[in-house]
Amino acid sequence: MDNPCYPLLPPAIIVHGLADIRAALAPGRPVTLLSAPGAAAYAGPAWWAALLRAARHTGPALLDCADAPGRAWEGLALGLQGVVLPPCPGWNQLAAYAAARNALLLQTAPPALDMAQPGTARRLEAWLDVKFYPNPPAGP
Repeated sequence: MDNPCYPLLPPAIIVHGLADIRAALAPGRPVTLLSAPGAAAYAGPAWWAALLRAARHTGPALLDCADAPGRAWEGLALGLQGVVLPPCPGWNQLAAYAAARNALLLQTAPPALDMAQPGTARRLEAWLDVKFYPNPPAGP
């Protein structure tokens, strides 16, 4: 299901590993964990699933699949609850597959704070205060 305004998701944070997840969760506030752009293609859905298990994250999490619909299918089959994939051939079938699993399929990633960027730690609290993202980015 596509939600271009992301009103039901907590603020998104791009994480690159377990240390980033721990830092994002440290304030004890709801967050949406988001993989790096295209992470499904180079790290894989199994890596993302294992990372979320290791972190014991039960909130929303999205795997960015870039232009790899096969990786999105794989992630949903593994039980991931959210993937990001731009429209492509087969997108409607993938959307039905995601809906049948109560998973999110988003055409674009929500605006996110990237843990790899300098100064993220000092901006984290303010980012977590944002309640609604009305203008998602147009693309990568």
